[in-house]
Amino acid sequence: MRYSQPQMQKLIQNNKELQQKLKELMAEHELEKIYAVKALYHAEVADGGKYQKEYRALD
Repeated sequence: MRYSQPQMQKLIQNNKELQQKLKELMAEHELEKIYAVKALYHAEVADGGKYQKEYRALD
């Protein structure tokens, strides 16, 4: 499975929990949004993550 920023953006838009995690990640680590989205992908989607099925459904 490959990272796709537009696909990840859609997943975040459709999920309030991911929106909150993104905001926390950006604030806690002082990351720009593009880097925080990629970090969120690796933490919550990739390699059997909690949101992997939802991410694949957007493909």
